[in-house]
Amino acid sequence: MRSGILAVFLAIVAIGLYACVFIVNPTQQALVLTFGKIDKVVTEPGLNFKLPAPFQNVVYLDKRILDLNMPPVEAIASDKKRLVVDAFARYKISDPVLFFQRVNNIREANQRLSTFLQSSLRSELAKASFTAVVRDNRSGLMENIRRDVSNSASELGIEVVDVKIRRADLPEANSQAIYARMQTERQREATELRAQGEEQARRIRSRADRNATVLVAEAKRDAEIMRGVGDAERNKIFADAYGVDPDFFAFYRSMQAYEAGLRQGDTSLVLSPDSSFFRYFNDPMGADGNAEGSSGARLQAPAAQ
Repeated sequence: MRSGILAVFLAIVAIGLYACVFIVNPTQQALVLTFGKIDKVVTEPGLNFKLPAPFQNVVYLDKRILDLNMPPVEAIASDKKRLVVDAFARYKISDPVLFFQRVNNIREANQRLSTFLQSSLRSELAKASFTAVVRDNRSGLMENIRRDVSNSASELGIEVVDVKIRRADLPEANSQAIYARMQTERQREATELRAQGEEQARRIRSRADRNATVLVAEAKRDAEIMRGVGDAERNKIFADAYGVDPDFFAFYRSMQAYEAGLRQGDTSLVLSPDSSFFRYFNDPMGADGNAEGSSGARLQAPAAQ
């Protein structure tokens, strides 16, 4: 009987001790509530004691850095361009007492922070241009947003550690319109470049044709000059040869006349056998009996050539 009573007593003591003990993990912080009023704040991990319920209760709060993901926000930049911004924030509970009093739980805290973040995003993006948001000053904008949200969230016992903009794009309709406009501009530039290239090509062809015409004309002129000089030199040589030996010159010219006039072909010559043209056939010395005939042969030979 005594052993049974002792066992019941020990069980009651164990249950009482268990109800008076609570453990705080390294990732947690705890609030000890006495009849719903905050009585104690435990931020260090370990074993702690309290009065059993319903006198005292323990509320655990996360001590780690928490993530806040929010849906994309549509904003208008300073250059009147509409943007769809996808952002997120990281925060931690810096004042558990104020946090519990103002928002009580993580879900409510996320809703309030989301409101702050959306408002700050729209406010900061309205001061910046599209280029600054996308490229030039993105890190500065995120720091300004983080500072603004952190100031607002400090009233909730929350410290905002970081704010990041994942993506900042134009709406789909605007993107298609801008793409079409860019395509039209590129096509216009390509048309202008082709026209300029064609104009330059015509100029180059015209210049080349003009230079070719000038070169051909100059070449013909130089050829005619050289041909005239050659003819003059030939005539001079012939004149000198005629002056040295008139008989040999007459013989040479007659041979040239025979070569040019007696070729095979359809041309027929009707001449008298005793014509001066054949004087070297009748006499190897070319004597035709009269000076006039000899003179006529000398005149006819160049004509036959």
